[in-house]
Amino acid sequence: MKNNERFGLNMKRIVVKIGSSSLIDKEGKFNRKYAEKIVKELVDLYNQGKEVILVTSGAISAGINKLNLREQPQTIPAKQAAAAVGQSQLMHIYEELFGVYHCTVAQVLLTRDDMTERSRYLNIRNTLLTLLNYKVVPIVNENDTVAVEEIKFGDNDNLSALVASKVEADLLVILSDVAGLYTGDPRHDGEAKLIETVEEITPQMENRAGKEGTKYGTGGMRTKLQAAKIATSAGVVTVITDGVKDGMLLRIVKGEAIGTKFFPKVTKISGRKRWIAFAAKASGAIIIDEGASVAIIEGGKSLLPSGILGVEGKFATGDMVVIKTKDKKEIAKGLVSYTSDEISKIKGSKSIQIEELLGYRGYDEVIHRDNLVIL
Repeated sequence: MKNNERFGLNMKRIVVKIGSSSLIDKEGKFNRKYAEKIVKELVDLYNQGKEVILVTSGAISAGINKLNLREQPQTIPAKQAAAAVGQSQLMHIYEELFGVYHCTVAQVLLTRDDMTERSRYLNIRNTLLTLLNYKVVPIVNENDTVAVEEIKFGDNDNLSALVASKVEADLLVILSDVAGLYTGDPRHDGEAKLIETVEEITPQMENRAGKEGTKYGTGGMRTKLQAAKIATSAGVVTVITDGVKDGMLLRIVKGEAIGTKFFPKVTKISGRKRWIAFAAKASGAIIIDEGASVAIIEGGKSLLPSGILGVEGKFATGDMVVIKTKDKKEIAKGLVSYTSDEISKIKGSKSIQIEELLGYRGYDEVIHRDNLVIL
């Protein structure tokens, strides 16, 4: 089957992410002309009967501009203050631009905690779907005003992927200042070529992507690849492109070869396991031996105490943990059936010995395979 046929023309629910590097010009001012162009394209999709969600950056940069600051704030309180000023500016602009076309918008501000807690995660999904049902365009941003370092997404690429995953979107488009994924860094490598389609995101691709963002953006190609990995695992086609030319979104939805197109996995991860893999924050780690690693990865087995070498951090029953090999490679995430202290007592033992070691009989598995996701 050809890629364009696989892409299809039935893209009903679309998430579009705009980065600060696109919204903020070289002088550090909001690029209203670019925003007008994107809004018009989103409204064109909306008028075609598409459900559209916009994930936008730019609040801090808009605040910097409004406060006449000479440089990007370096401290969290200063960034939060800039965001508090900039977010209202940003929404005012979007409301005005969408209002020209009599299109209603809604502001949705999120933090990492909103994704970490399963009940809040589901509540956000219900709110977004209800807004779409009301024919409203949700405008999503990280809540920089209250976010601190521990709960920040750090970039809106991953946020857009989590949103696309959460609402089971058909398409995620990440608009940036680059044309897509290249074989090398086009800023430094004249021989670098654009990769038009990607079936699988490899470690080599991620390493080649580097970590550089721009002066006004927090991400880079690495975060965009992480976003594509999250979205495609949820069955969402993902496109990374610069979006400079007119009509780019409409052409992408029609299936034209623009930017880099990432195709979903044949078997997508369930909603609950997507939350375990990408949204939930790990409270600690469990170190396992080679036999347990093979059983989990190749055999699809649960994690038993016999394969555990040790634990890292303090965590409670039901917490999310990362599973690592003895050389510290992260291979899976899961919800534990025992506390870190209990696991330290039963590590290396057989399941039938749990009652003897703890004084009571709980679960045979430290992490049941239904609560475990391979990374």
